Amino acid sequence: MHGTYEPGPTPPAPLPTDSLRFAMPPMHDSVEDERRHRKERLAGALRIFGRQGFEDGVSGHITARDPEFTDCFWVNPFGMPFKHVTVSDLVLANSEGQVVEGRYHVNQAAFTVHAQVHAARPDVVAVAHCHSVHGRALSALGDLLDPITQESCAFYEDHAVYDAYSGVAVDAAEGRRIAAALDTGKGLVLRNHGLLTVGDSVDAAAWWFLSMERSAQVQLTARAAGRPVLIDHKAAVATREQLGGDLVAWINYQPLWQDISRSEPDLLS
Repeated sequence: MHGTYEPGPTPPAPLPTDSLRFAMPPMHDSVEDERRHRKERLAGALRIFGRQGFEDGVSGHITARDPEFTDCFWVNPFGMPFKHVTVSDLVLANSEGQVVEGRYHVNQAAFTVHAQVHAARPDVVAVAHCHSVHGRALSALGDLLDPITQESCAFYEDHAVYDAYSGVAVDAAEGRRIAAALDTGKGLVLRNHGLLTVGDSVDAAAWWFLSMERSAQVQLTARAAGRPVLIDHKAAVATREQLGGDLVAWINYQPLWQDISRSEPDLLS
């Protein structure tokens, strides 16, 4: 004998989508607000890079263009551990690498490259370059990232190899050649050196560096295990169009920002 069906409780009605919070890049009421925002995100990105072990002695730097003095850039102090940087520690330097605000020296090699990239790419707010382990390993092969994962497809036909090595970059001509190799892309493999990424925000540039480093790790691991299967051109392009924009990078970066700003609020000092 079959029992009588009794419907369960009525599920709650879905909330209207316009009542749900979705983080988007902020709008700023003043240049001072925008400057403070960029500096906070820069200090946070440096701490995240420190957590990831991207530091190697005094090598590595992230620069953020000042929103008012657009030929000047905020950067981490020379010789200070990434994991200790605060907003008040950041240094403002001009395109010649001369300090115009701050208490510390800057890494001149940073400005040899970064200033030329910023000059060649007015769309770029931030540039990230560190001597990360897997980035250096990929660079030692002089290889591009292959389209073998969803994440690496974000870089498909949107990054390049700077196929030269001349030691520590100390002259503007070398910086201009690196900027020319980057062209309009989001990332660059500096042969025998490491990785460089750019973005229209600190968040985007930092995310691309993190993603490029992890993609390099996956590629090297896959090659060590066998022969990776490439994603075909059409699918790789479609994936890049979905995931390869700076807004997507900004959105992907927000959990990292929330974690570092909540767990280490002293970075804002």
